[in-house]
Amino acid sequence: MPPDGSPEVLVIGGGNAALCAAIAAREAGASVLLLEAATVPMRGGNSRHTRNMRTMHEGPLAPLTDAYPEEEYWQDLLKVTGGLTDERLARLSIRGTQRHVPWMLAHGVRFQPPLGGTLHLSRTNAFFLGGGKALVNAYYRSAQALGVEVAYETQVVDLALRDGRIASVTVECGGQRREIRAKAVVVASGGFESNLAWLREAWGPPADNFIVRGTPYNMGTVLKLLLAQGAKQVGDATQGHYVAIDARSPRFDGGIVTRVDAVSLGIVVNRDAQRFYDEGEDFWPKRYAIWGRLVAGQPGQIAYSIIDAKSMGKFMPPVFPPEKAGTIGELAGKLGLDAAALEATVAAFNAAVRPGTFDHTVQDDCRTEGLAPPKTHWARRIDTPPFYAYPLRPGLTFTYLGVGVDERARLLLADGRAADNAWAAGEIMAGNVLGKGYLAGIGMAIGTTFGRIAGEEAARHVRP
Repeated sequence: MPPDGSPEVLVIGGGNAALCAAIAAREAGASVLLLEAATVPMRGGNSRHTRNMRTMHEGPLAPLTDAYPEEEYWQDLLKVTGGLTDERLARLSIRGTQRHVPWMLAHGVRFQPPLGGTLHLSRTNAFFLGGGKALVNAYYRSAQALGVEVAYETQVVDLALRDGRIASVTVECGGQRREIRAKAVVVASGGFESNLAWLREAWGPPADNFIVRGTPYNMGTVLKLLLAQGAKQVGDATQGHYVAIDARSPRFDGGIVTRVDAVSLGIVVNRDAQRFYDEGEDFWPKRYAIWGRLVAGQPGQIAYSIIDAKSMGKFMPPVFPPEKAGTIGELAGKLGLDAAALEATVAAFNAAVRPGTFDHTVQDDCRTEGLAPPKTHWARRIDTPPFYAYPLRPGLTFTYLGVGVDERARLLLADGRAADNAWAAGEIMAGNVLGKGYLAGIGMAIGTTFGRIAGEEAARHVRP
């Protein structure tokens, strides 16, 4: 640190993007202070709950198989976002991933063979050995070994964005307030998904039934301050990474184990025991993130994933056991659904199934005919007891409302100018790439790419 105790680079946030920025800035020679609002056991934001990073590679790149070229990655992203993405920034995120794996290994991250089954990720996603918690711990060890200072339980309560630069940041720790004046500031403090009042402002009463599967620390304080003081806004407050998760999950921080992956192997009904969407539209990693919003649109924001004995063991089991019954009528009773209605829905589905060769590793030819909505793949009759069901609620991981950035990760102002000394990375700017929808592992791709760019650019600003 300089003699006055102020860092050259201040990083706001403690997750993947913030850590990548801090490490990159320190490696470039700048003094760095990282602010983490959480306690040590809860450090790392939503990155604690991640498992993998979607990674392009033109050829062999351990631990991935085959190849996953840029254009295929881009087309996958284009499909899930419906074109609501900045192609320049998206392709920048994509291209960066190929060079991330060696860098991550150098900073202590280890990888494992990818999971198989319904996930279909062996060539597209690099899985972290020990998951996101291990990745976060590795980065903290590396950062502190490099000399990055870390302030835990330190929350930003105010900042001054004036004349195109962040002049000061006010933090609170242990009841004491302190003003920090850094030469460069990297904002990587996440979205506002833990701010229930803000969610209700965006969604109305349905938000009361949402479950926040990520960290309880992402209140959106820094985001709100930046937007109020002239930062460019991107994204829609109702858009985010919404997943169908077990309705019995805790209100906050349940993580990835609460996700229900049985959807594509059965049917999903609402509280009226009616189906409402094609469960077999596409591979699960490209479609699992639409189901949170689908459930959010149903009465009472509740739905039920129903399968039979044939499908058990063919998907990653969630943390809670399913409801189990010998008949569909009995299962309906356990779920609080009208038995006759659910029996009729299952019967209509079974009658519409046109059998093919079931194979959940490809888009098979098992489909329905004459049914609305259809099931286009992996359609099998639900006729083998026992029958199982998982209750579903919308599970919010992170929000897409954020700040604009350019290719250098510079914070953009509402008038189109780039801020002089401020950069942004991670969830707080992910809406530039994710206008809607989600692709498994792309959050870590965006955070790692822009975290590294932001750190390098911030260091270059203070050490030209």
